[in-house]
Amino acid sequence: MDSNAEVLARAIGARVKQERNAHGWTLDQLAEGAGVSRRMVVNVEQGSVNPSVGTLLRLSDALGVGLPALVEPPAAKTAKVTRSGDGAALWTGEHGGRGVLVAGTEPPNVVELWDWTLGPGDRHESEAHAAATRELLQVLQGSITVEVAGRSHALDTGDALAFFGDADHSYSNPNDAPARFTLCVYEPGVGHAHRSEATDA
Repeated sequence: MDSNAEVLARAIGARVKQERNAHGWTLDQLAEGAGVSRRMVVNVEQGSVNPSVGTLLRLSDALGVGLPALVEPPAAKTAKVTRSGDGAALWTGEHGGRGVLVAGTEPPNVVELWDWTLGPGDRHESEAHAAATRELLQVLQGSITVEVAGRSHALDTGDALAFFGDADHSYSNPNDAPARFTLCVYEPGVGHAHRSEATDA
């Protein structure tokens, strides 16, 4: 990991541990709730790994806080500015691509705003998100292919796509030039299932 990635990994680890302790959960309880290994939770909390976006989503959903809460300090009540270059780079591709979370909202209805670049040949695969998750994207530069539930969508500069993110999906750049797109993810009811379970207990 480079120095920026190390700083981000430590910040994410501290926040995961803080949220886990606030729930009164053991490492095993969080691992079970998130569907990840205990070793992964330990590594994330220690900041010794750069976890995948999928792992971070599992942890944030289990904790009921939403992904932005794990990578950003608590938002101000009025407005929060993220300066150019200050977003959280949560994915890097083999050919120079980056997935940067630039802004997000608090639960229960979490909205994430991403700035994605895909180098020639880059591909990012995403497992299905929570039920009713929606994604909106628009290509700013170049061309990309988005696959959703086995169906392929070829998009050029200026094209947009809306789809349900609760199915397996991927973004790829099969071309010789870099591509860039903005992505908005809407995940309703984050933490609702966990609150309901606590209420029913």
